Amino acid sequence: MPIPPPLDRKSAASGLIALPAPRRTGEKSVEAVISERRSLRDFASGSIALAELGQLLWAAQGVTDAEHGRTAPSAGATYPLELYAVTGSVDGLPAGIYHYEPHRHALRAIASGERRIALAAAALSQSWMEAAAVVLVIAAMFERTTGKYGGRGERFVHMEAGHAGQNVCLQAAALGLGTTVVGAFDDKAVKAIIGVDQPGEPLCLLPVGRR
Repeated sequence: MPIPPPLDRKSAASGLIALPAPRRTGEKSVEAVISERRSLRDFASGSIALAELGQLLWAAQGVTDAEHGRTAPSAGATYPLELYAVTGSVDGLPAGIYHYEPHRHALRAIASGERRIALAAAALSQSWMEAAAVVLVIAAMFERTTGKYGGRGERFVHMEAGHAGQNVCLQAAALGLGTTVVGAFDDKAVKAIIGVDQPGEPLCLLPVGRR
């Protein structure tokens, strides 16, 4: 099955917001970004570009070929992860909560308005997160993988989330942005912020901002 064509950014009928096409090459080597990656919790002021947000999302869960393979390995190609962006300072994108649609490389709006402060509070009051331009939320539908592998599948899901999170960290380094992985948060509170009707159990948060 071929990769679906890019969305027309002006089309409202789809209900999706198209993201700029991801870059497949960059100025830095993988060795360079591995050596530059550091956990950052002190962000400079300033927004990030929509293309940068799209690149981060693609790095985590983007589709890479006509067979729908993705940027992060998945046990049995079950793809249990769901990715959300809690935005506040992204050029051309209103503050709100968005769900990433990998096969269209697009965003689906879930809720509008500033939610970073509430998310920081849910993360055991880590107020530094409020300064992030966007907070990515990696969540998982465990049954997609446990349905095939049983209880062992839970381990595979966590492994996949680790792959996706590291991809975001490396992509952020390549873009000159900063991030870190946050695992300390109230699961129920994060789900309430994202929306109880949205799929997935939250596994980790990745606040991203300017260095």
